Amino acid sequence: MNSFGRIFRVHIFGESHGESVGIVIDGCPAGLPLSAEDMLPDLERRKGGKQKGTTPRQEADYPFIKSGVFNGKTTGAPIMIFFENNNTRSADYEKQRSIPRPGHADMVAHQKYGGNEDYRGGGHFSARLTTGLVAAGAIAKKLMPGVTIESAVTEIGGETDLEKGLQKAIDAKDSVGGLVECRVNGLPVGLGEPFFDSVESQIAHIAFAIPAVKGVEFGSGFAAAKMFGSQHNDSIENMEGKTSTNHAGGIVGGISNGNELVFRIAIKPTASTPKEQSSLNWENGQVEKFSIKGRHDLCVALRAPVILEAAAAIALVDLYLLEQHSKRIISR
Repeated sequence: MNSFGRIFRVHIFGESHGESVGIVIDGCPAGLPLSAEDMLPDLERRKGGKQKGTTPRQEADYPFIKSGVFNGKTTGAPIMIFFENNNTRSADYEKQRSIPRPGHADMVAHQKYGGNEDYRGGGHFSARLTTGLVAAGAIAKKLMPGVTIESAVTEIGGETDLEKGLQKAIDAKDSVGGLVECRVNGLPVGLGEPFFDSVESQIAHIAFAIPAVKGVEFGSGFAAAKMFGSQHNDSIENMEGKTSTNHAGGIVGGISNGNELVFRIAIKPTASTPKEQSSLNWENGQVEKFSIKGRHDLCVALRAPVILEAAAAIALVDLYLLEQHSKRIISR
């Protein structure tokens, strides 16, 4: 439901226009030096209004650590972090309550929860909740010294020239999607399990928890379907498992092979677009024209790189701790 992981387990909570959003992290080992300042650089990268095409909504996003840290170090108990919501304009959503927005969860949430859902700003479905994921990701990164995780937007609106892709949306007075690539270096060989707990399975699971993600591919991804086996196979060069190419994206048989882990996500256009649309008015049963008000990202992919890094870190540190746990059992 709202949890992910087996050893490093995260539980997300909050609503976009509620009092707060946040995260509870269970399974973090004791003794890790940790303060709010460790999370601030990544949280700053996640904020809207920092670059053209992102929402003007500004929140301080200061991580208040409420438990699990004592004298500057983790205690081994659950870590609870929350972020205040102060810059909200809920009236924007009250006006359009009777018309569920296409591309949003308004209709399914209304049906699933019987009208009891918090609809303001998307409520619990909002990307605002990724603030907690980024905080947990910063902690996960600290638990994997020597591992680097870097993500970047590689395409906007079908254009590799990001400025050109963004300008297309501005000119059309519409929103656009994009592609984000993540590269992980320094992973040991042997993380993951075949089938259900493969590295791909775990990363894809949490990547799809990022709102607006519609696709995930590893290595050559869907392009592999057009290749010959001899082209796609990565020749092994030494006993460390280094390969001459990396079409597999650093994962073979669901297990990390020591090469660079490479994967990409496809992010749909922001559903909240200023362009006029049609939708059902559930109060009168008629389909009506309307436009969405409020503050929204022109291209939500612009804010996704640091969120994707966090998601990858959370999935990988869980696999990392599981591997350490299994080795301890074997060595007994």
